[in-house]
Amino acid sequence: MRRINQITGLLLCALFVVASVRAQSALDTISRNPNYAAGNYALYPDTIHGQLTPPPPGKHAFYISHYGRHGSRYLNDRSAYDIPHKMLSQADSLGALTPIGHQVLQNIQSIIAFSDKQWGDLSSHGRRQLRQIAHRMVERFPEVFADSAHVDARSTVVNRCILSMGSAMQEMVRMNPSLKVTMRASQRDMHYMNFQDPVLRKGAMTPEAKQAYDDFVERHHVNERLMNLLFIQPDSARQVINEKWLNYYVIKMGLFQINTENHKDTFLLSLFKPEELHRLWKWENVWWYIQHGGCLLNKGRQPYTQRHLLRQIIADADSCIQLERPGAQLRFGHETVLLPLVCLMGINGFDVQTANLEEVEKLGWWGTQVFPMGANVQFIFYRTDPSDNDVLFKVLLNEQEARLPITTDCAPYYHWADFRQYYLDKLERYKQQYGE
Repeated sequence: MRRINQITGLLLCALFVVASVRAQSALDTISRNPNYAAGNYALYPDTIHGQLTPPPPGKHAFYISHYGRHGSRYLNDRSAYDIPHKMLSQADSLGALTPIGHQVLQNIQSIIAFSDKQWGDLSSHGRRQLRQIAHRMVERFPEVFADSAHVDARSTVVNRCILSMGSAMQEMVRMNPSLKVTMRASQRDMHYMNFQDPVLRKGAMTPEAKQAYDDFVERHHVNERLMNLLFIQPDSARQVINEKWLNYYVIKMGLFQINTENHKDTFLLSLFKPEELHRLWKWENVWWYIQHGGCLLNKGRQPYTQRHLLRQIIADADSCIQLERPGAQLRFGHETVLLPLVCLMGINGFDVQTANLEEVEKLGWWGTQVFPMGANVQFIFYRTDPSDNDVLFKVLLNEQEARLPITTDCAPYYHWADFRQYYLDKLERYKQQYGE
C-alpha cells in the first residue's frame, strides 16, 4: 500500500483521519444504523453535528464554491427489481415458497407498482435534503448570502439534478428574497459537470481487478439463512435460484426504499442481520474503490476522470476572488463525479492506494462517508477585504470540516495559493504523462 504523498508531514494528517474514522468499525456503524450499508443509496443526515472552527482573526467568508449530488431518488430503472421478482415468481409457480417467501414476493410487487413511471425521479426526501443543505449553508455563512448577493447555480441535464438545484435555490430565496439567482442546465457545462472519461472508465475493471473482485465476493457470502426463510426446500430451490444475487437484490431493495415515500411499507431489511448487511456493504465498497478510487489493480488513475472539474473549480475561484462580492457558485450533479473528485483531492485520506481489496475497509476507505444522497463538497473562502492577497479557505465534506494532503499553518484552513499550486502541479503531471 502507498499513498499519493509528496510533502513531508502528511503522515500526521493521515494519522488524524485514521484515528477519527477507525474509532469504530463499519460493522459497528451498520449495527447502529442499517442505512449505512446502503452506500451510495444511504440517506443524507437530517442533522449535522459539530461546530465549525472560527476563522483566523479578521478573516470572514466571502465566496463559496460547491459540487453536490442530487437528493434521494427512486431507482433508475426496474431491472434490479425484476431480478428477485422473477426468481420468486418462478418459485411461487412451483409452490416452493414459504409464508415468508410469499410476503417477500408481495412486498416486491408492491414496491415495483409504487415505483412504476417514477424511475430515477427525485423523491420528496430528496427535495427536503437539498432544502436543508441550502438552509444550513445560508445560516452558517450569512456574509456570502447577504443583501443582493449573486448565486450562480448549475446542474447536469438530468431531471433529478435540475430539481435538486431548484429545491436548494427555492430555499435560499425564501430565506433572502433579495438574492440574485441564476440557474442553468446545459450541455455546454457537461465537459466538467459530468465528465466520464471513456478511456479511464473502460480500463477500470481490468482482468486483474475483476478476478480480485470476484474472489473477494466469493469470500464474503451475504446470508445463507435467506434460502431457508423463503423456500420450502432450499436445496431444490438452489437448482433454479441464484442464491448470491437473490440475497443482493433483496437487501438492496430494502435499503433503497428508505429513499422513497413508501419506505414504511417494506419489511425486507428485517430479514437480515447486521453482519449480513455489512458483508453486502463490503462488496459494494470495494467495487466503488475499483471504479473510482486509487485502486492499484487498474493503476490507480480513476480519480483523474474529474481532472476537468477540479481545473474548473480552480479557474472559477481564481476569477471570483478578484470580485468585490462574488457570492456563491453551486453545482449539482452525481456521485460518480463527487466520489472521484474527493479521491483526486485526497480529502480525508481518500487518495489511499492498495492492490489488496481486503485492506480497503481497514484503511478507512468507506464510500458511504462520501456519497450518500445529497452528498456535497463545499469550499468556503475567507479574507479580510478585497485587497487581501492571502486568501484562506476550508473544505467541508458533507458539511463537516475536512483535511487535505497539503501543509498548512492554520488547519482546518488552507492558503488558496498553496492549494492551487499543489493541485495544478498534480494535474500537469498527469497531463504530461497521459495527455489531456
